[in-house]
Amino acid sequence: MRAAVLRQVGDEALDLRDDATTTDPGPDQVKVKVKATGVCHSDLSVLSGVLPMPTPCVPGHEGAGEVVEVGDRVTNVQPGDHVVINWTPDCGTCADCLRGEPYLCMTFLVEAFGDPRFRLGDEPAFGMVGCGTWADELVVPRQAVIKVADDVPFDYAALLGCGIPTGVGAVFNTAKVRPGAKVAVVGAGGVGLSVIQGARIAGAATILAIDPNEAKHPIAKQFGATHTATLDDLTETNGLLTGGQGFDYVFEVVGKAAAIQTAWQITRRGGDVIVVGAGAGDDNFEMSAFSLLFEGKTLKPSLYGESDLKRDIPLFVDLWRAGKLDLEGLITRRIRFEDLNDAIATLKRGDAIRQVVLFD
Repeated sequence: MRAAVLRQVGDEALDLRDDATTTDPGPDQVKVKVKATGVCHSDLSVLSGVLPMPTPCVPGHEGAGEVVEVGDRVTNVQPGDHVVINWTPDCGTCADCLRGEPYLCMTFLVEAFGDPRFRLGDEPAFGMVGCGTWADELVVPRQAVIKVADDVPFDYAALLGCGIPTGVGAVFNTAKVRPGAKVAVVGAGGVGLSVIQGARIAGAATILAIDPNEAKHPIAKQFGATHTATLDDLTETNGLLTGGQGFDYVFEVVGKAAAIQTAWQITRRGGDVIVVGAGAGDDNFEMSAFSLLFEGKTLKPSLYGESDLKRDIPLFVDLWRAGKLDLEGLITRRIRFEDLNDAIATLKRGDAIRQVVLFD
């Protein structure tokens, strides 16, 4: 089968192979034929080493496909089912899961670093966060597949595996944005646009999209932003929209300490700063102890939008069917497996929202 392989961190191009195989699924595992997969900034972070993964590695974590084989103890899906890949599957028994925080479960992520489920000839290869959706097939734990209705197109379903739950989930689950609120979003990429959609659905009265690339501003308005700004005119815009008091909720969707600082500065006293972007381990954010206490602001991380995909995917599908959640608009272009290296270069240039690989 085909698989895109990162041989070592820092490689400029992936090795696009046609001789890869998967391991056979164990009793609690599922083999999925990948039908569509997104090209996400987190994939770039694996290529650059910002997000560590063992190599050789098959990137890709945002995908959807069809179940082709199940282990003896698998009962939640069967061959032929359409599924979304959950890159943070919850074991259901650890302390995080029992507290009702399945997005914090590390059981299967830890296993992914020692369980290579791909083979390149005789050489084992790992899947990104235990997935590896940039391949024709993959093997994952049964908890990592969420059944989705057959009428949901695979390219739409793929977005439900990362971009939508991360962005919309940050609004619904982490911030719990209230109707009439003033919201700002730092970063208008694919996940940022999902945050904007979530804020619009939640009933925010003001939604400011902040991005230095002005070409993204009209796109942000298409998804629900009421206003846009660059960093250069942010102070003036904050004054016009909030009287200089700041926004109720500010989402950082870049993954940089400087962006978190920007978000903090434009949040009102007592407001919430929601960190959605995945940053580097050595990129440190600093604030004074005085500011932290007396400004009364709350700094909240939002890992995977605090989503439980078993609960949230049916909600997202209902919103899509109702015409409230735009999935088509997020897809900049549909590409083939052979175009993956070009897609990576396109994403690095910032010339795309979401590129989706179609395998058939």
